[in-house]
Amino acid sequence: MVDGLPSPVDSFLRSPLRWLWLRWFSISPATLLALSFAVLIAVGTAGLLWLPALYTGPRLGFLDALFTMTSAVCVTGLSVVNTATAFTRWGQLWLLVFIQLGGLGLVTLTTLVIGALGRRLSLRSEVIVGAPMDYTHRHNVLSLTLRVARFTLGVEALGALLLWLLWLPRFGWKEAAWHAVFHSVSAFCNAGFSTFSDSLAGFSREPLTLLVISFLIIMGSLGYLSSEEALRWWRSRDQRSRRMSVHTFAALLVTGVLLVGGTVLFALFEWRGTLAPLGYVDRVVNAWFMSATARTAGFNSVSYSEVSNASGFFTILLMVVGGSPGSTAGGLKTTTLAVLGALAFTRIRGRRHAELHGRAIPEGTIERTVSLALIAFGVMTAAVFVLSFTEGRGAESVQAARASFLPVFFEVVSAFCTVGLTMDMSPSLSVAGKLLIIGLMFVGRLGPLSFFAALSLRARTHLRHVRPAQEDLIVG
Repeated sequence: MVDGLPSPVDSFLRSPLRWLWLRWFSISPATLLALSFAVLIAVGTAGLLWLPALYTGPRLGFLDALFTMTSAVCVTGLSVVNTATAFTRWGQLWLLVFIQLGGLGLVTLTTLVIGALGRRLSLRSEVIVGAPMDYTHRHNVLSLTLRVARFTLGVEALGALLLWLLWLPRFGWKEAAWHAVFHSVSAFCNAGFSTFSDSLAGFSREPLTLLVISFLIIMGSLGYLSSEEALRWWRSRDQRSRRMSVHTFAALLVTGVLLVGGTVLFALFEWRGTLAPLGYVDRVVNAWFMSATARTAGFNSVSYSEVSNASGFFTILLMVVGGSPGSTAGGLKTTTLAVLGALAFTRIRGRRHAELHGRAIPEGTIERTVSLALIAFGVMTAAVFVLSFTEGRGAESVQAARASFLPVFFEVVSAFCTVGLTMDMSPSLSVAGKLLIIGLMFVGRLGPLSFFAALSLRARTHLRHVRPAQEDLIVG
């Protein structure tokens, strides 16, 4: 107090700002994550609606702008307009900024959260949920965040340089630089947006381009935690004595199996189909690219409206799996598939404890994994029902409505798992269909992670419930 006037601290403690300050520090991880993405989407949508010089033609309406920006921030790649022709360079730059913010913000946040899984959350991890922190913990958080950012920007810079060198003879240095930077960021963030009207179909006969893009996709889908540990393990002089964590082992194993297995199956399904016009080497590389991009990236070197039913359904399965936790990828995650596979293998062999890499998987992790899989299945099933109804009402015949079922199924899974591949259905969606896809992209980007973070904190923040009386039932 000075001369009867309240000090700034007293004024703050008595002001409404104090309530907002305290509320900020009490925000849960799921709420904080949802708010951060909602704010990014709102700011990006406002820019698409009001900023000048973003469009080559008519400005997008509110719903289409919201759809586009949700897809960009949630690094999905679905779009109701052609990014290459509808936006100027400034418009494409606006999208790229929010793709980077959505990808880098998510990977930074999830790395910090996942780093605390399997043990009591430290004060450093509590920063993520808005908890107070002191200077020492702030230094640790800053250090980890900077390492994640450095890893992200370093891989993107390397990818941009390689693409620029590959595209320099075709576009010239200035245009090649823009395309290279845009695609490097979009690929690493697994966003799937492209400055080419046909995505990467024009590069189906340029294997080096597809290999560089697939490298960026894979690095982005693995995440910082797995990539860093795998690199340290690889550099270790005695790899046998240095044991890899179960998390990284599962992520690398499932990623490798899906990449190789997907390449073989796509080559088998499309060898005489969409890949038939290509040479033998190009067919193999395109099959590899289809396997890499299907799990969350959204780029396409072939038209998915022309692939066989087998390839379409197999792509759906890969989209459901997605990438690894703590990465820019969506889907149920590679570690989820690893846990479910270990659980099934254990039950088949009649054993009690599921194991991975010589370690038993905690029961709590198995319960969360099964819960996430069931929730995702329920959401996607309900969305397929709704979208089949909203988009099937205008069909000319029952046969036409039935023919659209695979594209509807494909669109729902692509949106929920934030992949971005489409069988050319996105531009023709009804208003109800667009709203549903917007919701799926947002929930799909936040849902699995939000549940994972919330359940990991539950034991610390909630009292243990009393178990009711137990009674068995027959199953199977």
